Amino acid sequence: MASSRKPRSGSKANERANERPDEVARAVDHALGVAGLEGRRVVVALSGGVDSVVLLHAVHKLQAKYRLSPRAVHVNHGLSPNAARWAQFCRRYCRSLRIPLTVKRVRISRKGKGLEAAAREARYEVFRSQPADVVLLAHHLDDQAETVLLNLLRGAGRRGASAMPEVGMLGDKTLLRPLLAISRSTIAEYAEGHGLQWIEDESNAEEAFTRNFLRRCVGPLLSERFPRWRENLARAARHFAASELDANRLLREFLREKGLRAPSEAKLRELLRQLLAGGARTAVRHDGALVRVYRGEVHLQTDAPPPEFSSLPWAGERRAVLPQGMGRVLFRSARKRGLGIDPGLVRGGTWRFERRRGGERLQPDPRRPRRTLKNLFQEAGVPPWERDAMPLLFCGDDLVWAPGLGIDCRYVAREQRGLVPEWRRNSPRSAPGPS
Repeated sequence: MASSRKPRSGSKANERANERPDEVARAVDHALGVAGLEGRRVVVALSGGVDSVVLLHAVHKLQAKYRLSPRAVHVNHGLSPNAARWAQFCRRYCRSLRIPLTVKRVRISRKGKGLEAAAREARYEVFRSQPADVVLLAHHLDDQAETVLLNLLRGAGRRGASAMPEVGMLGDKTLLRPLLAISRSTIAEYAEGHGLQWIEDESNAEEAFTRNFLRRCVGPLLSERFPRWRENLARAARHFAASELDANRLLREFLREKGLRAPSEAKLRELLRQLLAGGARTAVRHDGALVRVYRGEVHLQTDAPPPEFSSLPWAGERRAVLPQGMGRVLFRSARKRGLGIDPGLVRGGTWRFERRRGGERLQPDPRRPRRTLKNLFQEAGVPPWERDAMPLLFCGDDLVWAPGLGIDCRYVAREQRGLVPEWRRNSPRSAPGPS
């Protein structure tokens, strides 16, 4: 059963609140000042729980300092029989502070998602629709630590381990979490010390919800052995977030160096997310180019279909011009004997250039067995999208040469200087970026 909480009687709560500096007020003051909110439209997400009640109270006390006219928004998910009572509580509280309140009723559509995730999605959709520049959320230190732990247990990568940023974006709105470094216990002390009331959500006691299980069962066990586990996990999240910011910066600089327009912050994060989450053939279009990543390196490719040609005969010319803008292959004389393609074999065979079709094998090293091109390309670190655009030199059914891999040992000159092929593209189709 949900209930309305009142501060404990007596002076103990006030004494505890005064025993140390008012961390809550200082944290909110600092966040509002750094964010530069003066003159901007601000809305505070108000659930009625102690966290959001305290955040709205602290913002109310600072509104004159920052010349704010804050509003509040309450989302009624309709999941609790007490939801209407919570909305009424929020109305009374906002009236006492003379802060306008918007109450939004939403329908939860799960569509393959868990209940918590679906409710969060509906809630953020309401935030996105608010006539505001900045949305203030009451997430705190315990929330952050629980989020990091939950994401790690689910096998999240660097972004998931970064958890929640103090400043983020929601569409064109700024998300601000002023209490992210403040513990739940400190927030409760603030509420009691200022005589505030709040709502207790009965679902917080249901350990069937994963987050509640972590909070009620795992957290206390961790606290026995690691008293500062929350602070430590939050600090780790900041380290992960800083590394992601470094990746964003490097990607932005790389795009600028290649002459592409700078994407927005949201587009940059999405671009980086797709590149890191996708496989070797993932390509993200940006400003008329394809951005790819392979083995930790960013590559840029022209947004054009790969060249197509069936076959180009070669009769030993020193210069072979390839079709479809693939460039040319130059043949120079080797500097010493025993290198390059045997000229005698060139005169006696049927030679041609073709693109890769699959299944080709090559033996550049006589000490090692003949291997597939795929295996050799992987070993050499050639990106998959480049492999299909390379000209291959055949003699009859034998693959003789592949760019970057070398000449098949059966066709290498023995007692004379051979012909060394070199592929020169008209323009680079791919350029490596920062790793």
